[in-house]
Formats: sequence, structure tokens, C-alpha cells
Amino acid sequence: MAPSTTTQRNVVFVDGIRTPFGKAGPKGMYAETRADDLVVKTIRELLRRNPQLDPARIDEVAIAATTQTGDQGLTIGRTAAILAGLPETVPGFAIDRMCAGAMTSVTTTASGIGFGQYDVVIAGGVEHMGHHPMGEGADPNPRFLADHLVDPSALVMGNTAENLHDRFPSITKDRTDAYAVASQNKYEAARKAGFIADTLVPVATRSAAGWGLATEDEPPRPGTTIEDLAKLKTPFRPAGRITAGNAAGLNDGATAALLAGEDTALELGLPIGMRMVGFAFQGVDPAVMGIGPVPATEKLLGRTGLKIEDIGLFEINEAFAVQVLAFLEHYGIADDDPRVNQWGGAIACGHPLASSGVRLMTQLSRQFAQRPDVRYGLTTMCIGLGMGGTVIWENPNFDGAK
Repeated sequence: MAPSTTTQRNVVFVDGIRTPFGKAGPKGMYAETRADDLVVKTIRELLRRNPQLDPARIDEVAIAATTQTGDQGLTIGRTAAILAGLPETVPGFAIDRMCAGAMTSVTTTASGIGFGQYDVVIAGGVEHMGHHPMGEGADPNPRFLADHLVDPSALVMGNTAENLHDRFPSITKDRTDAYAVASQNKYEAARKAGFIADTLVPVATRSAAGWGLATEDEPPRPGTTIEDLAKLKTPFRPAGRITAGNAAGLNDGATAALLAGEDTALELGLPIGMRMVGFAFQGVDPAVMGIGPVPATEKLLGRTGLKIEDIGLFEINEAFAVQVLAFLEHYGIADDDPRVNQWGGAIACGHPLASSGVRLMTQLSRQFAQRPDVRYGLTTMCIGLGMGGTVIWENPNFDGAK
């Protein structure tokens, strides 16, 4: 007897959530909170917000972490599922693609949905950089440098951002500082409007000072000025251009998203936040890893037949301002284009590595609900060791006006 065949089906982003992002380190609000407990909060909140979903219907829990040791180890997708109280029948796994971990959790499980092997999944990521600094426990093969496989700067992300400035001399420090100030201002405006709070789940915290409740992001610096940023040190080069003000900081946080086949979402009465059009990942020279979103986007536009002009909203991860501006310059998009990072970005709210991809998606989904005139949106990010990742989404609320 021949096996039954499967047909491709639409994959939808149902809902997304994240913890407030904290500052990494002993004074950060999550200094004494476990990474896996941050993930648990996001999973439980997804179920609370979507009570029509029987947890037993979840086919997979994919959670990313860049450093998979300690409270981010032990196959964190499975352990977080158990800790969150999901039925023991729900499997899970861990995944790593550095900064694009959560993005890859989404695209990997979405592929399973599209092929008909999953109906509903949870995909997300976590990074507790206070417990696990970038590269902790790693042992890079000496041949990377001995055999000249990569430039020595490739293993230090700040150095790669300085290299990107070299490649794009028109992107000056003044431009990146101005972009960083705009990110802070846009984030603060979105926060005051209540848009950020809708994407957050409060987290109980504990420290020597007692119990607390994390309800807002810790990293933002509202009121930052270009003059403030001009005074900051350039730690990666003397008289360099990368500072703590025009780059994302070191952060702690977790994200999770609910994905489903569109037919399953309709069957279960789950909301449809956006529909996946396609995704692409692309490798680049690790010494200029920040350019990664450009070839990844080029690849995806070629696959989908769309043009950059078709994209009505952009959510670009702000690992460094120069990396965002390199993307915009490539496509002839103005630094202050209103389609780009409407609610600010990682320079303001933080970038807990493997979690950030789902933050971009969650925000785009909420923005789609506000913008029925926009049909397509894009989430993209650069990735350590020289990669880029891009996902294009379709707005189910599109009314045909654009």
C-alpha cells in the first residue's frame, strides 16, 4: 500500500509574547532568575491568552539558546515544556543559530507545519547573558585563524561592526548616533501608547532585596541625545565608531510564539496574526557579519517574486545601528523611513541574542493589525559568524488599499 501524500499548506503566526528584557549582570533585574523560568512564563502566557487551544494539540516546542549550558541546557525546549505544565506527550528540542535562534525555531517548525507533519507548535528563544556571557565555554578551533579561514576580527561582533563602517564610509558615526537616538524616541513613543506592554508578560523576580515584578524593559534610555552619544567611548577601536549607545547591549530575556497551519487555526478558532510567505538564510564573510540581512533578503525576494517596494513594514534587529543603515542604504531607503522599526528596536529595548527573532515577529504582527493598508512585512537580522536571516509575512487584515 502506497503511503498517503502530503500537500503544502499555509503557516500562520497566531500569537507572540516576550518577557520584559533586562540588563545582563549582577545588578540586572533577572540576575537571580533562571533562564528556563523566563521561557516557562512565555509558554504559559501564550496558553492563557489562547484558552481555546488544548495544550495536548501542541506538536512541538522549539526553544533556541546560543549558550546551551546551565539553566539554558538540557534540551531546553523539552525541559521548558515540562516545567510549563504541558502534557508529557508534547515533545521539544533546542536549537542554536546565535542571534537568529528564535527566528530559526520559527522557520524550522513552520517547515514542519507546511509539510503537514505539525498542526500547532510553540517556537521561541532565550538568552540570559548575565548567566552565560557570549562565547562562554566555547573553544574555537585554532585553524580558524591559523589557516586564515576567517579574519581575527570575525570572532568579536563589535569589531565586525567597525569593519562594516569601513566598507560603507558614507555611514558615519553621526548617522549611527542619530539613528540610535531615533530608536530610543520611537520606542518611548510606542511604550507610552501602550503598544509595548501588549507584547509583554510580567515576570516575578527575586533577589537579596526581596521579591519584585518585571513589567517593563530595563535597557531603554529615554531622552538620550546625540550630544550624549558623542561622549561615549569606542571600545573596539581607538577613535572608532561603535559605542554602547549605537549598539544593542548585553541583555536577558525570552520570547515564544504560537504557530499553526491556517486550516488548524480556523478549526480551533485561533487568531491569525500573519501568514508566512517565505524565509531565507544566507552566509557572508564573518568579518562583516552585519551585512547578512542584505543577501538573505535578496535571496528571499528572488524566491517569492516580490520586490523591496512591496514591503510596507520592516522589523530589522538593531544589533548595531551601522548594520541597519547598511541594509537601508543598499535598498535606497532613508534612515528615517517611517516603515522601518516603527516602535524602535534593540538599541532601545535590548537584544538577548537567541530570543530576538520572535520579538521582531510579535511586533510586526501587532503592527499589521493596526495597518490594513499594508500587505507585506519583513523581519530580518544579522547573525554571528557571518549570516543573515529574513522572513516575509503577509497581513491577513489587508484590505486591498495598497
